[in-house]
Amino acid sequence: MSQTDPNRLSVGDFVQRIRGEMIPISSRFSYFSTAVPLTEEDVREYLEEPIAALPPAVSLMIPKVAILLVPYLERPNGKEQTVRHAGDLVCFEKPADTRVCWSSSVAGDGEEVLAFALKDQEVVDYHYRFFGEMSRLADESIGPDELNSWFTLLREELNAGVHGEVDERSWRLKQAMQRRQTKVRRETKVFREYAHQSLVDTLVLYLHGICCDIDVETGPRQLPSRNLRRRLQLLQSMYPPPQGYAVFPEDVNPDPRS
Repeated sequence: MSQTDPNRLSVGDFVQRIRGEMIPISSRFSYFSTAVPLTEEDVREYLEEPIAALPPAVSLMIPKVAILLVPYLERPNGKEQTVRHAGDLVCFEKPADTRVCWSSSVAGDGEEVLAFALKDQEVVDYHYRFFGEMSRLADESIGPDELNSWFTLLREELNAGVHGEVDERSWRLKQAMQRRQTKVRRETKVFREYAHQSLVDTLVLYLHGICCDIDVETGPRQLPSRNLRRRLQLLQSMYPPPQGYAVFPEDVNPDPRS
């Protein structure tokens, strides 16, 4: 397969070809769409609304972001990668199911390129992946004070024997850590790996909840609601939502007489 095939380009090659056609949304975000013609409503739903819902502190801590909205993305080897720009391809025809990829990223010079496949993807799933990328970028830039606050909260949960997690990735890492480490005060590699993934997964829920009405998945691995609320309250103190946005229902209109 040739990287010069115009119908199947790596994300990095694709963004270089359309660099001059990127459309600014704000001083920190720009986009280009080749997936479908975007109406004004589409631009609001896919771009303006989720970006406007980002807490100002999060927007400032992440690099500038170029968003690519493309028909399909293909992962050539069919396996999820942990390294950015792992050869993911922008495609105009649907790849085999085993190679379908919904989002991809490439780190540039002071800029992060995020590609999202829109065909066959619901808006709610796109939002989840969009906020997933925002949370990953925020985690990579988090300050030591905020990180220590998060570590402290997790240690309190672990010492109290709190069961469950927010998403599957942090749940697997939590189980692996608990099998290998009994003293949670130790800041080991496995603890840090779990803590960072737990932060990312919880931040996805926090950011998504600021933007949209969402339901928290229930199940045997789900973190108890009281502990989830404590996490969200901590994130709210670290990254307050934009003016006019609320995290908890009671924050929408705290004074019933108003």
